[in-house]
Amino acid sequence: MAEAWRRPGAEEGVSAWASHSAGPAAESGYREAMKLLMLCVANSARSQMAEAWARELLGGRGTVQSAGSRPSSVNPVAIRVMAEVGIDLSGHRSKSVDDIDPATIDTVITWCADEVCPAWLGQARRLHYPLPDPATGDPLVSNKERIERFRAARDAIEAHLKALISP
Repeated sequence: MAEAWRRPGAEEGVSAWASHSAGPAAESGYREAMKLLMLCVANSARSQMAEAWARELLGGRGTVQSAGSRPSSVNPVAIRVMAEVGIDLSGHRSKSVDDIDPATIDTVITWCADEVCPAWLGQARRLHYPLPDPATGDPLVSNKERIERFRAARDAIEAHLKALISP
């Protein structure tokens, strides 16, 4: 499992992360205004970080939402590691996928790995980037390791979204 948390490094580069399924969006340059939905189970960590990264990378050239099938609350470690890169999640809240209007979405990105991803029944294009959940209830995982897991997820999400959004 340690391999899953390794950050993209010089030996594997961003393309190792981005090549998973950037596909047509990256090849076409995707210049029209994007309407993205970041989807996960709890909408507490990966989808929240993805929402914030996508907004940062789009710079107003689209809309971004996030939601989950079983929303909880935004994980404080996600807030902390995003603050390290200058992105504030403190005002974010977890939202239910049931509250999202399908007409406001053209692309759904799921971030689940080991758990069952929420289903999206709308007509949007679907992309899947499986990332292990950095939040763990395992008492053997130290606080330092937990923070590193969140940093690795943050960096992987950034790489995926840069490949998708950047022309």
